[in-house]
Amino acid sequence: MELKALKLTPKRLEICKKLNLNSGEEILRYYPFRYENYQETAFETWKPGDNVVFQGEVATFPNKYRARRSLTITSFLMFYGDEELKVTIYNRPWMGLQVGQQLSVIGKYDGNHKVTAINCAGKPLSEFAGIHPVYPLKEGITQNDIRKLIQAVFVKEETADRLPEKYRTLHGLVSYREALNGIHFPQNTTQLRQALARLKYEEFLNFYLALKLREKDLSGQRAAKMFSASEVERFIKQLPFELTTDQKTTCDEILGDMQKNVIMSRLVQGDVGSGKTVVAVVALYANHLAGYQGALMAPTEILAKQHYDSLKELFRNSDIRIACLTSSEENQKEIKQALKNNEIDILVGTHSLFSDDVLYAKLGLVIADEQHRFGVEQRRKLKEKGKDCDLLLMSATPIPRTLAASLYGDLKVSTIESMPPGRKGCITTLVKKNSLKSVENELKEILTEGRQIYIIASMIEKNDTFKARDAESLYQALVKVFYPYRTGLLHGRMSAEDKEAVMSAFAKNKIQVLVSTTVVEVGVNVKNATAMVVYDADRFGLSQLHQLRGRIQRSSYQGRFYLLTDTKEESTLKRLKVLVDTNDGFKVAVEDLKDRGPGDLLGTRQAGLPSFVLGNLITDTKMIEAAKKDAEELLHSPDPEERSYVQEIAYLSQQFAVE
Repeated sequence: MELKALKLTPKRLEICKKLNLNSGEEILRYYPFRYENYQETAFETWKPGDNVVFQGEVATFPNKYRARRSLTITSFLMFYGDEELKVTIYNRPWMGLQVGQQLSVIGKYDGNHKVTAINCAGKPLSEFAGIHPVYPLKEGITQNDIRKLIQAVFVKEETADRLPEKYRTLHGLVSYREALNGIHFPQNTTQLRQALARLKYEEFLNFYLALKLREKDLSGQRAAKMFSASEVERFIKQLPFELTTDQKTTCDEILGDMQKNVIMSRLVQGDVGSGKTVVAVVALYANHLAGYQGALMAPTEILAKQHYDSLKELFRNSDIRIACLTSSEENQKEIKQALKNNEIDILVGTHSLFSDDVLYAKLGLVIADEQHRFGVEQRRKLKEKGKDCDLLLMSATPIPRTLAASLYGDLKVSTIESMPPGRKGCITTLVKKNSLKSVENELKEILTEGRQIYIIASMIEKNDTFKARDAESLYQALVKVFYPYRTGLLHGRMSAEDKEAVMSAFAKNKIQVLVSTTVVEVGVNVKNATAMVVYDADRFGLSQLHQLRGRIQRSSYQGRFYLLTDTKEESTLKRLKVLVDTNDGFKVAVEDLKDRGPGDLLGTRQAGLPSFVLGNLITDTKMIEAAKKDAEELLHSPDPEERSYVQEIAYLSQQFAVE
């Protein structure tokens, strides 16, 4: 149902607006991200940090005081059995308590007979006990608001079960309505487990159906590309370095694809600094020998310019004509005309390479760096730009082969695991304070040795909503801290010319300390920069931090990576410690996937695929295999109900792709 038909109260309509929920179905699919299971336990079993639920007797009148304008602290003593506990609750100054009254408490045990309460009420404990869903919130919305909204919609919304009956029966799955009831209002763990099984399976099935449909849509026949293998080998031998075994294997796989009469769709994944660009260069050279133009697309202008400079250097002994096209280029008109006239062999640029007025004479190969930013819609445009166009995607967010096969069902996957010789691993230090003080001397010593440093912030400018250090304030402060060394500032709101000037100055060591946002995350290559400090590290994903770490592993010098954080959450500190314990990008990506779906890897907004809200690629492997098998079977099913289901997924995939 549309929101109007649900006849919601003005307050609930406002909640829907804030959460961008536009229909009854979207509201019911606003799933909890975790659950709290409130069960009373004996005091003897409590350990510091445990969530506790208990009912006891108030022993003293509450003591209330205002710590600061926005913080009021209320504390009192309670009897729980034979134990006397000190209970503290924040921002509840209106709470009136009487000595001797029964009180139910939900909170956290701090040790030493102290409890920090989340909630207190004079209701029986039975009203609190049970499994309680916890939803993502926005300012001004409470958990209770969302629960009441979902409950109101669940009563009114019709919930048709689209999943074919054959597969519900085959896997013993509950109905869609039972699953929604179980995930939002679980009475016990069995009901919750059954709900999750049903909804996860449906996510995986839809995902693999969409992948298969996309593969069918984007594949095609073409004439095999003819080029001299010995000429390619000669080009490889004259490179200023020897290829690693993995690079050679990947080159062979790509060249083999290009010589077949099927359009190539291949993903090359490898850790930061593993040498994917060189593989791309070999592919571009073979494509040129076959008589085709090539295009290399990067996610940012900085990286596009860097690729352009690298290609000019690697092709300096050939007659290959290379150009760079970005929104800041002054001679765009001349470049576009030369491209149309077949006077350019390789064009490097950003998404502007696929603008309507960019016409290729004979495009044969497109290489997209950081493939998760290259979605289905861009891939469709390839067909318009080049009839027989091969596609090579590159990702520095590597995952194990078995997972890659599951995630990228429509792509062949090449993996570069070995690193070029001479690279040293990075030493990563977790600093449990959002301050430079404890590592300041080490950083100054690095500068004294002639090396350079990155300082990374999560925001450009100060924001009162988030307590995090911003790049502009840090820059103002660090100019003085690192004097007489020169400090520079880089962020995404700067003009292309200003960004280029700062990066050029940093590359030439005219700037020694670069304060930046994550615009340096991908591809920026300054070999003399060997240290990086990340403020508010808890605000970043593991794979993103590993990408950033790759910026200081570009040479034979020892890299040093400092993660600063004020967080006290053990789960967050444990997550960050993964980077301290390993430099292996494959292991980092697996840990990242345990906590998150593949949204960042695929680029959910562009991928044209349903993202995994509940499913997990690491823990749900058996369900994944069942869903993959069923998706393949459904594609060829003659059953009307099953064919209708496939057509619906096809339609939804196209809608997502357009978005």
